[in-house]
Amino acid sequence: MSDTITQQARRVVTAERSRRARPPDLLIRPAQRLDAAVLGVLGTQVFLDTYATAGIRAVVAREVLAAFSTLALEQALADPLVDLHLAEVQAHVVGFQHTVFGATHERVRALSPTAVQAELVRLYVQEPFTGCGIGKTLLQASEAAARRRGADVLWLTPYVDNHRALRFYAAQGYRDLGPTTFQMEDETHENRVYCKAL
Repeated sequence: MSDTITQQARRVVTAERSRRARPPDLLIRPAQRLDAAVLGVLGTQVFLDTYATAGIRAVVAREVLAAFSTLALEQALADPLVDLHLAEVQAHVVGFQHTVFGATHERVRALSPTAVQAELVRLYVQEPFTGCGIGKTLLQASEAAARRRGADVLWLTPYVDNHRALRFYAAQGYRDLGPTTFQMEDETHENRVYCKAL
């Protein structure tokens, strides 16, 4: 009985999100060094909401503290091979995309040996703002940045159990090239390789 109620609740939430319109005051802009702390907190929140639904373990805590530290994000923002755009609604940061130019993956190379590659490292949207086109707009910003830098292909490696992300990328024209792994200390997690010709 509770499974049926949960499924009904999920259908209501999904239907509500599909009716959401893109916020009229949505601003997509390049991230700046001063945005590093905000991006770190947002990244931490989205990562934990997505991947730590059973609670926090030490390995997860160390991963989050390293990946989303202000210093790590300042370094990314200073890297000429990185594009980081954020989404703001009413001057609040609600999402971001992080793209690395020249990052390569062997599965993409096997598919297209001469392609110039770029990797979408992260596309994060705060949960209350999902389903209203912000993720799609940020993805388009990543694709545009990759094209400007001469990339022919944009690829990413979403987690195999993040079904919402897998559906999203497939709907945006990304092709599933098969499995890959994500290493978190001594833990190996299965991801998928998705790519799109630009």
